[in-house]
Amino acid sequence: MAGLSLQHPWAFAFGLLGNLISFTTYLAPIPTFYRIYKSKSTEGFQSVPYVVALFSAMLWIFYALIKSNEALLITINAAGCVIETIYIVIYLAYASKKAKVFTTKILLGLNVGVFGVILLLTLLLSKGENRVVSLGWVCVAFSVSVFVAPLSIIRRVVQTRSVEYMPFSLSLTLTLSAIVWFLYGLLIKDKYVALPNVLGFTFGVVQMGLYVFYMNATPVAGEGKEGKLAAEEPQVVVNVGKLTATPDRSSGVHPLTEMATAAAAAAAGAAVPRTTCAAAAMDQYSKTVSRFIQGTLGERRKR
Repeated sequence: MAGLSLQHPWAFAFGLLGNLISFTTYLAPIPTFYRIYKSKSTEGFQSVPYVVALFSAMLWIFYALIKSNEALLITINAAGCVIETIYIVIYLAYASKKAKVFTTKILLGLNVGVFGVILLLTLLLSKGENRVVSLGWVCVAFSVSVFVAPLSIIRRVVQTRSVEYMPFSLSLTLTLSAIVWFLYGLLIKDKYVALPNVLGFTFGVVQMGLYVFYMNATPVAGEGKEGKLAAEEPQVVVNVGKLTATPDRSSGVHPLTEMATAAAAAAAGAAVPRTTCAAAAMDQYSKTVSRFIQGTLGERRKR
């Protein structure tokens, strides 16, 4: 067994280290799902990263079984299958009906449909070494598509000059994981394991470099069309306290949560950074009240 043989002690060491790093990455979303459990709501979080992570783990287990002698790939991806399945079950338990239907469709389409097609084509149309080669390139193609996913986050960081959606600890962990699995693939002479992690390492270094460059930068507010419209809106100052004798204590401003979706982390089960926008919510609330009061006063004048 190449991964566990004493003739390849360094391969075993890097494979074991890769298992440990990847396992901690799989556990990273626990705070997110604890929050979902406590609030009994998915709060707008998406299930796609966890469904994709489950598919990735299933694909690599199939590859390891076809190639044989890849116990360290099987152990970490088997753990990933169990953990991601638990995440998806919790999500489905507290998601809205629309989110449940959407998640079920993705599960059936990707994890049952696409995986079933790959399994059948691999077993029926190829044999021996060709089977390993064809399945290996499928794994490489999928892994590359997952690693390319952070490009959207990188673009957002550059546009907003803010690193709130790209925590340094996560980028560092994923970079270390890519290095370790690249060395493991190199030592066991498995290019299908090594190649995708070259790209993973590259994007990880780019992310950490951007974090260092923008961590003290002033964020740019009001990006895009919505920001321009908000900037062009006339500002109306209304003293709500003078218009109502008793303030409504039931109406408060609550933090809004936004989920940044990656496919990198996703496929690795990484936690998604969240941001609170209380100031933006207060601003929107004030504008709504202003418009309501202006409309009411306008109707009274017409009467």
